[in-house]
Amino acid sequence: MTKRDYYEILGVSKGASADEIKKSYRKVAMQYHPDRNPGDKSAEEKFKEAAEAYEVLSDQDKRAQYDRYGHAGVSGNGRGGYHPGGMNMEDIFSQFGDIFGEDIFGSFFGGGGGQRTRGGQRARGTRGSNLRIKLKLTYEEIAKGVTKNIKVKKYVPCNVCHGSGAKDSNSVQTCGTCGGSGQVRRVTNTFLGQMQTVTTCPTCNGEGTTITAKCNNCKGEGRMYGEETVTIDIPAGVQEGMQLNISGRGNAGERGGSAGDLIILIEEEQHKELQREGLNVVYDLHISFTDAVFGTQLEVPTIDGRAKIKIPAGTQSGKIFRLKGKGFPAVNSYEKGDQLVHINVWTPQHLSSEEKAVLEKLSKSPNFKPNPDKNEKSFFDKMREMFS
Repeated sequence: MTKRDYYEILGVSKGASADEIKKSYRKVAMQYHPDRNPGDKSAEEKFKEAAEAYEVLSDQDKRAQYDRYGHAGVSGNGRGGYHPGGMNMEDIFSQFGDIFGEDIFGSFFGGGGGQRTRGGQRARGTRGSNLRIKLKLTYEEIAKGVTKNIKVKKYVPCNVCHGSGAKDSNSVQTCGTCGGSGQVRRVTNTFLGQMQTVTTCPTCNGEGTTITAKCNNCKGEGRMYGEETVTIDIPAGVQEGMQLNISGRGNAGERGGSAGDLIILIEEEQHKELQREGLNVVYDLHISFTDAVFGTQLEVPTIDGRAKIKIPAGTQSGKIFRLKGKGFPAVNSYEKGDQLVHINVWTPQHLSSEEKAVLEKLSKSPNFKPNPDKNEKSFFDKMREMFS
């Protein structure tokens, strides 16, 4: 199914400010919130859709990638693939509570504070932080797409308490301050009458439970610093500086909290013979003076092997040959670049006496006098053609 435009989902223009995006998200999310539309699958999907749109457009880096590459710039597929749509309802409700503020969330939906999961239930622990890593790719990997298994050093759930932070199941008890609700209600008298406010319980931080005996392995954090192998499917056509987001594969949260995101920064490994210019690939081909005069057939390197190219007789230095479709694919469309072969006629720098004599004699011939064709493109025209 084709994804809808994120700006269209939130009802804002591409030039909308951060405040306008937040305000619009609040409106759409309240309209389709599951508590307001119980059992309505359509409303639930629209609620998730709005959360996905807001997650991208509220982040400066993700928004820039989306504006440049569309959905493909911020989404993907595969095992553990990077995609904002991979947010679960726990992530969405946590994001929703952060945007609306706990008092508004509590008064409107019947209880505030803490992270929330679907149905208004509290989420345990504290969300983990995002993690950024750099990933260097060869031209060949970028052209075809690649699956990478990367070892990432980060916080992972404790393998003894499985993230709870407690020594055992008997070491967790209902919070005595909030009675397990995760929130504290306070009633104050004002000249307008009684006002009720709802805040996160300061004792259990909204979890509703407290730990009486901490796990000896993680000291009650529910996580340890370790290493995890992450499988990443990189689509063909990514570029230097592009960021890919893998939801939930960052640092593990404390005491069972949801994990942060893993953000992959793409770097390109320089090719020993080719250069990248957008979707095009550029190659400088040096040919001898005699090959330029008589013409020849040569092989040139490409990002997927080698290709033969015919050099016509009389080819001038600076001539550009275009190999259609031999460039990089676009990450968000079926478009594909070309390979541009730039001809450089090599001028000998060391000549024997016999070679000099031959050339001095030839230099007096009319055919060796420069006589450029009026149809020959200028240097600037060639540069314009190269990068068009």
